[in-house]
This record gives sequence, C-alpha cells and structure tokens, in this order.
Amino acid sequence: MRKKLACCAALVVAVAVLALPGLTRQQDKSKRPSPPAKAGCMLPDGKSITTDYSSPRLKGRKIIGGQDPYGKPWRAGANEATTFVTTADLTVDGKPVPAGNYTLFAIPYADKPWTLIISKKTGEWGIPYPGEQNDLLRADMQVSPLPSQLENFTIAYDKTDGGCTLRMDWDMTRASVTFTEKK
Repeated sequence: MRKKLACCAALVVAVAVLALPGLTRQQDKSKRPSPPAKAGCMLPDGKSITTDYSSPRLKGRKIIGGQDPYGKPWRAGANEATTFVTTADLTVDGKPVPAGNYTLFAIPYADKPWTLIISKKTGEWGIPYPGEQNDLLRADMQVSPLPSQLENFTIAYDKTDGGCTLRMDWDMTRASVTFTEKK
C-alpha cells in the first residue's frame, strides 16, 4: 500500500513539475501571439484616459470583414477585453461618459462609419460581446484609409484642444472618435 501511495505522490509531483513551465509561459503575456499594449492620453487638467488591450497581428489573414464579419460587434483587440478607463467625465458624440472603468467593442462596416461601443461590463475575456443591455453608449467613428498596410492592431490617442481622439488602426483602416472633457 505504501508503494502505491509513494508512486501516486511521485506521479503528482512529476506532472506538477512538467506543467510549471507551461504556466510560467502563459503568465508572461509579452510572449503571446497578440502581446499586451497600452495607450493613453493626459487631459489638460491632469486627468487621463487609458486603454489596455492585446495587439493581434494580421499574419496574412483577412480579419475585419473576414474572420470577424462586418456589422457584428468586434472585441477591438485579442485575449482579455480591451479596457477604457477615464478619470474625467467625458462626452463622445454628444453623449456623456462618466469617469470610470469600461470595456471597448467596435462594430466595423464596409461602407459606413464604424460604431464604438462602450460597455459597462468589465473584467471579462474579449469575447463574446456581453450584449446591448450592458452598453453605456454607442458612438459613430470616422473611418479613413491608412497609407499602407499595418500588420499590428494599434490603439492610440491624439491630444485635441479639449480632449483626446481615440484611433484604432489595422490593416488598411483607421477608425477614430474624439472624447472631450466635460466641464
């Protein structure tokens, strides 16, 4: 009986030791195929907007309008849900965005402005989209072509007089929307 117990214990230890390197690799998010990225913008009064996301690569694939169809909510990144954190009360497309933590989604279209979705549901994996009942708001995004193909999905902010313009760039497309600080 002791031999069986010792064998079982040794087997459990061996499996744990073999699994440890895999767990360590998964915890190192920089080695993922879609590594983590961060974008942010400082507002004039020192408040901020920050976005954490994972940056997928095209790798020869057609993602928007292909793997992720037009007209359907897209997670605006990969892996964990893309976060949107603002320490200021904002407006976008004339709609209020109170200071707080949110999740970003987008609905891409082939022939009209994209839709930005700011969801109140946070902390989930990037998919599935949690549904309209969790939307804080939806806003139109300007769409324009990029001068050349961009392999890595990128979110960035440009400072404006009263706020920040969010840019989502990937493949041959830029989708953008401006947030202004509510005074």
